[in-house]
Amino acid sequence: MNGFIHSTESFGTVDGPGVRFVVFFQGCPMRCKYCHNPDTWNFSGGREVSAEEMMKEYSSYREFLKSGGITATGGEPLAQPEFLAELFELAKKMNVHTCLDTSGVVFEPDSHEEIDRVINSTDLVMLDIKHIDPDEHRKLTGHSNDNILAFARYLSDRRIPLWIRHVVVPGITDGYNELFRLGEYLSTLTTLKALDILPYHDMGKVKYERLGISYPLADVPPLSKEAAVEAKNIVMEGIKSGLRSTK
Repeated sequence: MNGFIHSTESFGTVDGPGVRFVVFFQGCPMRCKYCHNPDTWNFSGGREVSAEEMMKEYSSYREFLKSGGITATGGEPLAQPEFLAELFELAKKMNVHTCLDTSGVVFEPDSHEEIDRVINSTDLVMLDIKHIDPDEHRKLTGHSNDNILAFARYLSDRRIPLWIRHVVVPGITDGYNELFRLGEYLSTLTTLKALDILPYHDMGKVKYERLGISYPLADVPPLSKEAAVEAKNIVMEGIKSGLRSTK
C-alpha cells in the first residue's frame, strides 16, 4: 500500500515520548488559521512511498531511536488510513512504539472501520483540540469540532492513551470560559495522560509568503509563556471541577 508523505524528520523530540522518527503525511482537510505547515494541505502533492520504504528508512536510524518510536503527523495522517494502518502494523511487528498526531477531523462516529484498523496498532494518540466551541472551531479551522470530540470519546472508550494539545491564540482561544469548558470536557476522558497548552507563535509566516498565501493572523501577536501558563491553570481548574462533579 502506497501513501503520500511531505517529508520525514529523523530525530524528533516534540512528537511523542523519546526521540522519534516523524513522518509528515501530505494532505489535510482543515485550514487552521495558525497552521505552520500550509505546504502539507494539498492532497495531490508529496512523495509517493510504500510502508515498507518508510520502515526501512526508520531502521537506518533505529539505534538512535530506542527510547522513542515512529510518529505519524501531517497534514492529517488519518486522511490516508490504509497506508497509515499498514505502516503502524509493520512498526508493531518490529516492536516499535507508534504515535498518531492528529486532529481527528476525518473520524465518522457511524463508520470508522478503517480507523479501527489504525487504532489497533496505535500506542498513543496526540489529539489536537483547536477550540471547544463548535461555532468558534468552524471559524478557526473551517470545520465543526463534532467529529473531533467524538474521536476523543472513541479513543477513551478504546482505552487508548491520549495526549491533548491545545494552541492558545490571543483573542481566539484564550477566553476563560472556553478554557474552563475544555478542562471540564477533558475530565471525562479516562485515558488522558498529558496536556500540552501551546502558546501561539507566528513562525509560519515565512512559509505563507513563499507559497504566495496571505497569513490569516498577521495582526495577532505571539502569546507569552506566562499567558500560556495561566491558560493551562484555567484548563486544569476545569478538569478538577469536572472530576469533582462526577464523584
